Amino acid sequence: MREPVEVRRQRILAVVESRGAVKVSALADELAVSVVTVRRDVEELARAGRLRRGHGVARPVRDPAGPPAVPAPRGGDPAADGGAVALVVPERHSYLYETLHGARTVLEESGIRIALYLAPQSADAERPLVERALADGARGLLIAPRWRSLLSEELDYGWLADAGVPTVLMERRPRPGSTLHALDSVCSDHWYGTHLAVEHLVSLGHRRIVLAARDDSPTARTVRAAFAEIAAAHPDVEDWTVVLSSPDAAPGPGPSGVGSVPGPGPSGSSGDAPGLDLAALLRERGATAAVLHGDVDALMLVQRLAGSGVQVPRDCSVVAYDDVVAALGSTPLTAVSPPRAEIGRAAAQLLLHRLSGAAGALGPVRRTQVLPELKVRGSAQAITPTMN
Repeated sequence: MREPVEVRRQRILAVVESRGAVKVSALADELAVSVVTVRRDVEELARAGRLRRGHGVARPVRDPAGPPAVPAPRGGDPAADGGAVALVVPERHSYLYETLHGARTVLEESGIRIALYLAPQSADAERPLVERALADGARGLLIAPRWRSLLSEELDYGWLADAGVPTVLMERRPRPGSTLHALDSVCSDHWYGTHLAVEHLVSLGHRRIVLAARDDSPTARTVRAAFAEIAAAHPDVEDWTVVLSSPDAAPGPGPSGVGSVPGPGPSGSSGDAPGLDLAALLRERGATAAVLHGDVDALMLVQRLAGSGVQVPRDCSVVAYDDVVAALGSTPLTAVSPPRAEIGRAAAQLLLHRLSGAAGALGPVRRTQVLPELKVRGSAQAITPTMN
């Protein structure tokens, strides 16, 4: 599936803002597009005042401040020993780049040196990066593993638990009772975000709702499971179903692959539909509303609906989940907006607390949840008698 231009440009901005000056050739390699395409994107972004460009380099509008002077050693100062904090996030992941940027801001303001590691999409990519960071003397770790499947997640539990330095998981919540249950983490409350989406649609009179969602990340799996639980228990939801939002939205066969959401229930079902024809599914279920995860899939599905003669929100109300680019479609999408940058800030603050040596720095493990919010933009409307 070809990536929308604006999504690609958002990814360029996220990389530039998180790292400072970046070569156009490096951006092309990372985004897996041609140098000509990236150069054109950079020119358009510079013309719009969203970044600056030089000879083969893209720069943020405001260059990051130089590294602040490290203060003289004193008790409780996490910058005092000069060691780096390793930041490990997946490459080509615009959602988590905002989390990265939030963490980076807090660490830089505290005078902490940052070592950024971008994990490729291959399996078990984070472990060698963390081992390299530790060998280079990293004294703390902020990490958001890709975890495309439950199996890949559980394979990481052992070595992450034995990292040997203060570690905080960002936007990840390990399985309850696992070896990582007692690891500091800061995560969006995606159950609550899903609840916001369902309640918004129900408040508009919708009783038959489809969730088209990914299944290739911890967030995706939480959203799918939460929707099934909420819809099945909601007294005003008459029919619900869960399907894959695109053919590449699942990690493949395995513990968390196709068919991982519980169902069917008395008023709903769960399944997967490669090459999803959402318009046909809406007609089949008599659904008048859809929750779509994530943003890029949501925009593509809305475009396909229009091609099938189904207009949003006239014929189908839509709530997207992620809100990275949901507002940029020809129909700006109402969306559940997790606090991505705040997750990074809170995780960095927690890590600084662990590194400070202050009273309580070795206190109980903290598992922080931050609530998403709903951004209403008009892609969902009250049901009318003509809708069926």
